[in-house]
Order: sequence, then structure tokens, then C-alpha cells
Amino acid sequence: MTKTQYIVALEIGSSKIVGAIAEKTPSGYVQINHLEMEKLINSVRHGCVQNVENTKGAINSIIKKLENRVDGTIEEVFVGLSGRSLHSEPTEVNQNLDATVPITNEVLERIVSEAGKDPIMNYETCEVVPRTYYVDKNETKSPSGQFGSNINIKLNLIVAKPNLKLNLDRVMTGGARVKEYMVTPLVVADEILEPSEKSLGCMLVDLGAETTTVSIYKDGSLVYLTTLPLGGRNITRDITIGLNVLEDTAERIKKNISNPLDKNVDKVTIEGVNSTDAANYIVARTGEIIANIKQQIQYAGVKAVDLHNIVLIGGAAQMQGIARRIEDEIKLRVRIGTNPNGINILDHNINRAEYVQLFSLLSHAAAKTPFNQSCVRLNNYNYNVSEQGFTSSNPEPAGDDYSYNTFRPEEGPAPKAATHTSKKQMPESRSNRTSWISRAQQQLKRLMTEPEDEGKDI
Repeated sequence: MTKTQYIVALEIGSSKIVGAIAEKTPSGYVQINHLEMEKLINSVRHGCVQNVENTKGAINSIIKKLENRVDGTIEEVFVGLSGRSLHSEPTEVNQNLDATVPITNEVLERIVSEAGKDPIMNYETCEVVPRTYYVDKNETKSPSGQFGSNINIKLNLIVAKPNLKLNLDRVMTGGARVKEYMVTPLVVADEILEPSEKSLGCMLVDLGAETTTVSIYKDGSLVYLTTLPLGGRNITRDITIGLNVLEDTAERIKKNISNPLDKNVDKVTIEGVNSTDAANYIVARTGEIIANIKQQIQYAGVKAVDLHNIVLIGGAAQMQGIARRIEDEIKLRVRIGTNPNGINILDHNINRAEYVQLFSLLSHAAAKTPFNQSCVRLNNYNYNVSEQGFTSSNPEPAGDDYSYNTFRPEEGPAPKAATHTSKKQMPESRSNRTSWISRAQQQLKRLMTEPEDEGKDI
């Protein structure tokens, strides 16, 4: 029987937590049909968990709903790592080698791993990303197999404040184990950016609720990564404060204005608010966010002319006209990021652009998970049936199918065939030719469908 793997991932954001299950067949086909979401207000701020109990409750609710979808127990999950303090720190390592021995992948992995152990004050290293290799001062992208007496590696350490991961550890205790924390912007870049975009130079901009993550690639490698404490919620709050409306109302107004960044915005009234007044706040705050995005190009040590395009994702990226406004301000072509190529989403209700980060995590996790591993243990109902009827029903981790234990009469060896069974062992209403396992199944079916008789001893 074909064994399907189940991969589970969580993306914890400032406005909502989203979890989903991907199903992967041995042929490599990855399908996502089950997704659950819980909205949160002020429990996660700028991507970092603030209220542990509220966040933990939301995650447990998502896990339980997903378990009900597949009739199983989620034992492990992949968790995305992102937040305000997440950024890159450039560094390099230099090491002498034996020139008579070829450089291997194992040697490179050891050197890179050791570079991640160097402490950075007030920060924890989440991942180490090599950028450029130099063997005997000669630049190379792939030093494996080469000979040299010295290797120099320029890297980016992806670091964050310790409490970013510490609070995630706290909300994940007592439930499903964290199989791996994956740095979300790195995973998304690997899954949705074209190799040509990374080579020519591009910016990946994730416009979230309270943060905007900017990743810059050039010559195929990560050059720079930072997280800005600005996002779509800043726009909503400006409308809330400026026009004295509730935040939910301000969010609806922001979403329902046609082209709010256009100079000639349509003059209509939305929930008692003049669209022109709301658009003024949207334009002002959006301009600030774009100016900060543009500034990161200079901080990365590159120029706009060195980049080919911008790839835009995130919930706030769905606001009408923002892609065109970024193009006008930064002078780079903008495309909206789409889901990874390797996944299939058949339910159109969950096939939404705001979930591209979660879908990227699932695609990445599915590719790296061995075929003999699964995040979900499906319930396998193993029934014990005796002459007196049904006696127990316990989940067993043996497999995916329903199975029945051997039917054993109260005395004597197990019957070899139905014709050898006495009348005491077989009800009079059934044929003597009925096999013992068929009797057990029929008896179980009857007992599970008939109403209980409290006075009857079964």
C-alpha cells in the first residue's frame, strides 16, 4: 500500500498564526488541502511572541483542528522563524589547509559550522549562509574538489535576539515537538525566487502586519537581510487615530478603497469615512515604508542599478496600487511573488497570496524530510473481538488501515476454518460456511450500530 507522508508547518505572525498539512507521496507529489488560521491581537508584536499563553492556546487550537482533518496525532512541526530583530551580520573565516588533500563538502560544512559558534553580543545565531569562497585568494563558487593551502569564506550570520526563539520554545512546550526552526525569509527566497533573479540581483520584500523583511541577493548569494518595524498595521492605526474609528473599521476602509495610492482616488464614503481623508493617511505611511525599503539598498553596499527587480510578498502587499508605487519610487520592476512550483493546492479557498510564506515552509520541509518520516501518526483502530463481542478499541501506530485482531474462542485453539466451528462459537442466524473473521467483523458492525442496552452484558 502506498505510504503517504504528512508534513506540518506553522507560521507565527503579528496578526495571525497559520498552520497547514502537506501530503507527500513516494513519487514526490506534494499536495496541501488542510489549513487552519487563528487571528491574534497584541499577543505577537513585530513577529516576537509577547503573550505566551494566548499564543500557545491559538497554536493548540490550530493543531487540534488539523488533527481532526486527518484523523491522527501531530507529533512534530516545522516552525518559521522571523521577527523584528532578525538580520544578517557579515563575517569571514580564514583557515590553512593541507594542499595535498582535496577540499571536501565535509570540510566546508565544518568550517561554516564553527563560524556560527562565534558569539555576537546580545544576539543568537540562527543560521550561517556562505556568500563567497576564496581558495588561495582565487574566488570560486564551488571549492569542493579543489586543492589549496588556504581558504577564506565570506559569510552572513543570520542572527536575532535570544527571546525570539526562547518564547517560541515556550509556546511549543507540552504539545507537538518542533522538528526544526526554519528562517522564513531564507526559505521563501529559496522557494520562490528564480535562479536568474538571484544571479542578476534582486530584492525580496515581505510586507507583513508589523514588520517588513528585506532580503537582497546578488551573484546568486544573499548579500543583506534586515527586518524593519513597519508594516500594514501602521497604516491601519494611522486611519484609526486620525479619523477616530475602530481598528477593524479602519482595516476594512483601507482594503475597500479603490487605488488608495492614486492621486485621483475615487471620492466615496465607506462606513461613514470619506475615502479621500483615509487615502491621505495611507499615502503618507506607505511613502515612509517605501523610503525605508529603498534605504536598505545603500546599507547593503549595492546600488539600485545593480539590481534587476523586486519580488513583493506579504499580506500588506495585497493593497491596491502598492506594487506600482514601489516601482515609481525605487525605479525597479516589481513582481508579486507566487507559490512554490513544487506544491499543489486544490482547495481554492486556501490558495491565497497571503499564505506564500507558509506554503514555502511546507515545500522546503517536504523536500528535506526522508520518506520514512512523517509529522503525523494516523489513528489505526485495532479491535479485539471475542465470542462475547467487542471488548476494546485502541489506537495503534501500526499503519494506515483498519485491522482486526485474531478471533479467539474462550476455550480451545483457534478454528482453522469456518466449518470446524461449533454452534456455540457461531450464532444460529449465520451460515456455518461464514469464515470466523467475517463473523467477527459482522458482529462488531452490529454492536457499533445498535443502541446500547444498559442491562445487557456484552
